[in-house]
Amino acid sequence: MSYIARASLAALLASTAALPAFAGDEIREIVLFSRPQAGQQAEFQSVQLIAQEWRKLGLDVKVEVMPWEQMSNVVWYDRGAWDATAWQMVGRPERSDPDELLFNLFHSTTAESGYNFIGYKNPEYDSIVEAQRREVDQDKRREMVFEAQDILSADQPNMMLVHPKSTFAFNKAIFDPETVVNQSGIGIKNAWTFMDITPLGEEKDIVLNSSDNVKSINPLYISGGVDSWVTELVYDRLLRVGPDGLPQPWAAESYEWLDDATIALTLRPGMTWHDGEPVTAEDVKFSYEAAASEEAPMYQPFAKNIDSVDVEGDVVTFHLKTPLASFLTSTLAKINIIPEHVWGPILADLKDKPENAESYQEETPIGSGPYKFASWTKNEEIVLEANTDHFHAPKADRWILRIVPNAEAALGMLKSGELNFIGEFPGDPQVLVDAATENPDLEAVSTVDIGFRYIGFNNRRAPFDDPAFRMALSQAVNRQLIAKAAYRGYAVPSNSVVSPALAFWHDPAVEDFATGTDLAKQTLEDAGYTLEGGKLHYPGDIKETLGN
Repeated sequence: MSYIARASLAALLASTAALPAFAGDEIREIVLFSRPQAGQQAEFQSVQLIAQEWRKLGLDVKVEVMPWEQMSNVVWYDRGAWDATAWQMVGRPERSDPDELLFNLFHSTTAESGYNFIGYKNPEYDSIVEAQRREVDQDKRREMVFEAQDILSADQPNMMLVHPKSTFAFNKAIFDPETVVNQSGIGIKNAWTFMDITPLGEEKDIVLNSSDNVKSINPLYISGGVDSWVTELVYDRLLRVGPDGLPQPWAAESYEWLDDATIALTLRPGMTWHDGEPVTAEDVKFSYEAAASEEAPMYQPFAKNIDSVDVEGDVVTFHLKTPLASFLTSTLAKINIIPEHVWGPILADLKDKPENAESYQEETPIGSGPYKFASWTKNEEIVLEANTDHFHAPKADRWILRIVPNAEAALGMLKSGELNFIGEFPGDPQVLVDAATENPDLEAVSTVDIGFRYIGFNNRRAPFDDPAFRMALSQAVNRQLIAKAAYRGYAVPSNSVVSPALAFWHDPAVEDFATGTDLAKQTLEDAGYTLEGGKLHYPGDIKETLGN
């Protein structure tokens, strides 16, 4: 643990040491969510191990298993109604800049309806992540990013577990291995691969799997990682994060900073929507205004710093409220460009309704990206077709995503040829690696991910509103055990949302995080919690308000 984290924790414990040493109410049953073992084996096993360690502290812990659609709905939309949940942040390219994770996951302004679904609020933290956004000197900004990680380590608003080593596989008898792109911190399952992977023979389709269902295909909402695989291909963005992790021109052929809060981008000529209409600079302006509106709460944080957007010919100029160091990556390479002629009427109609844009599903999603929407059979598959008129047209004919909840079934389908690309393998990665070793037609690639797995604590609810309680729960769990037992060694233990794959931004000091049951018990005791009959009780006269 870093000096700042240790000092913050010491101050916290010192401030609670004077609490009376008599027992408050017994802490109610704690409910911990997980997805099913068949689809998310590592997550399920992690949760079982965590629950086992928490019970040693005198807690009654119930593991509640539910499918992703149900779990995401409860956690995202009913924010006060749960205790703790297994969760993941996938390694999307725009997360190569730490701002999206540090600001949007934890800043108090995103707690009501944005990414801060755990409800974490800390004015000191808000201040430092706001400051790092404005600092254009990278070395000075890096110091602030480190300080933000220190504060999170001391507060433990959620419990970090691991950064997985994402392991994917493909059939190299079907695709040229030289055209598969291993994107920094992402792995080989990425938009660059899906555009550039080149068939060697008659089979021209990319056929891959996911264990999770696609909930929506909506350019103003991402309900999960798999949804983003689709939107990254159907919709263009002004910039795209390249294989090296840096933003580069995409739908904008060039850009120029006019000053530290004004950037002008020239739109690539000749682009068309999938329905044949031309992509215009007015469409771009509309897209960012839509993302900044109340109708798109998930995307609003990425656009809220835009003061105004001007259009002159093919040039779109953004005027920012304040300088934003991450603007290229976190906004211009994040927000999807959408057609005003399609979404204008939709958003206008929604203004008088209780729903927002996140709940809307087009019958035929229309973007301008390298793939066009072809069909969607719910719970079975999504088919995209190559947009041959795109400026970066795919080499494959179609991109076919099949929903395969079981890891063993996915591997069997790869061996039989029903799949030719493993886009997700929630089972033991070593099994996939061994299969590739045994079969000369298969190749497996492992990459430390930008994304991460963690336990989200509901900071709105007692006892999770107490940093000492959260600290104790985190201290109770050995991350090395999680990485070895649940992830079979295909993960890096972590105490930071900033991946070690982002070496410049990752603060190694926060990884010095001591764990152990005795340490966790001591933290609870110092904070005034007591054990009565083997059951953990609140400090002093604190009452349990949520029942049993």
